[in-house]
Amino acid sequence: MTATSDSEKTPLPNESIAHYLQRVRRLLGLSQKEVAAKAQIHVQSLGKIERVQTGTIHDKTLNGLAYALQIPVDHLDSLQRGVAISDASTFRFCPQCWTPGTPPEPLWMHQRARFCFECGSVLRSRCHSCQEPITSLRHRFCPLCGTPYKESKELND
Repeated sequence: MTATSDSEKTPLPNESIAHYLQRVRRLLGLSQKEVAAKAQIHVQSLGKIERVQTGTIHDKTLNGLAYALQIPVDHLDSLQRGVAISDASTFRFCPQCWTPGTPPEPLWMHQRARFCFECGSVLRSRCHSCQEPITSLRHRFCPLCGTPYKESKELND
């Protein structure tokens, strides 16, 4: 996979969701098959989305694509709804329940979600130590300060 900056993965003004997905996928050097496998969707579904042959994209698919392309789901949601994208788009996850290396639960990514549906912990969208927004869950640690994203049970007891 090619190293890319988060600014390169920001949607362009008036960009369609189909064009955006194609652009980011190619920017990362991924095939439709690779993205579909990571997003846990059918490759034909991704092809239809990229060819603008589908209407509304379901939340599960949006979350899967966001995880596969390492982009905030808010970008895809905003493009689909045709509204401006917030600069504060980040990933949200439960520091207790999230397993590093797996996509965040779709319910955590909902724009209005603030607490984990399983354990009640406050969802995290910023590094606990340096307060930088978390824009990718590709890594287990904050790339700026090295703090682990997942809290260990011992810290909370």
